[in-house]
Amino acid sequence: MGLALFDADGTLFPNPSSESRFIRRLLRKGWIGPRQAWHALAFMARAWPRHGRHTARKNKAYLSGLSVSAVAAEAGAFVEEEIVPLLRPELLERIEAHRREGDVLLLLTGTPEFIAQPLNRHLGMEHVCATRLALNGDRFLPAAPRRHPLGMEKLTLARTLATGLGIPADQWTGYGDSRFDLPLLQRCGRAVAVDPDPTLRHAAEAAGWEILHTSSRRREALSER
Repeated sequence: MGLALFDADGTLFPNPSSESRFIRRLLRKGWIGPRQAWHALAFMARAWPRHGRHTARKNKAYLSGLSVSAVAAEAGAFVEEEIVPLLRPELLERIEAHRREGDVLLLLTGTPEFIAQPLNRHLGMEHVCATRLALNGDRFLPAAPRRHPLGMEKLTLARTLATGLGIPADQWTGYGDSRFDLPLLQRCGRAVAVDPDPTLRHAAEAAGWEILHTSSRRREALSER
C-alpha cells in the first residue's frame, strides 16, 4: 500500500487558482466590500515583515466578518459549477489507478478547506489537508491561516499523515505543478510534475521525474499560436 498525494490548483485543474476564481465570484455577488478590502490591505502591511513574498498567499482577510457557514454553502455551489467541469481527465484517471492499486489518496492543497472539502466530495479521496482559516465562531478573522499547506509545511503535513498510516516516503507518489511543490516532491519515491512551471520543469528534468502534459495545456498552447 502506497500514498498518492495530489495538489489541486494547477494540477487537478488549470490555473488560475480555485481561490482566485472564488474571490471573483464573491466580488460579482457583492460579498466583498470596503470592510474586507480594508482588512486585506492592512494584513499586507502588517504581515509582510514575517511572511515576505508569501504574504499575498497568506492573506485571507478578504473574508473578514463573513459568515463561515454562508461562505461554505457558496463554495459548494462554486465547486460544482466552476471547478468540477475543469478537472483534468488525465488526473482523474491517475486517481482511479491509485485506487485500484489500493493506495491511500490524499488531497493536499493550499486552497481553503471550504473549497477543498466539496471538491473532495466529488473526488472521493480518503484524506483532505487544506488551508484552515482563523475563525471567531461563525465569522472569519483578518488573520493568517492556522494551517497552510505550502512549501515545507506541505511536506510536514504529508509526513504526519504518512507516519500515522505507516507508509514510508519511498512509497509516496506526489503530483504537483509548481516550485512550491518541490520540497514535497523531492521526498516522494515517485514524483510527477503536471504541466510544471519552469522551476519545477527544470528540477523534474534533472531528477528524471515523469512530466505529464495534459490536454488542457495542449489546448492552451494551440490557442496561443
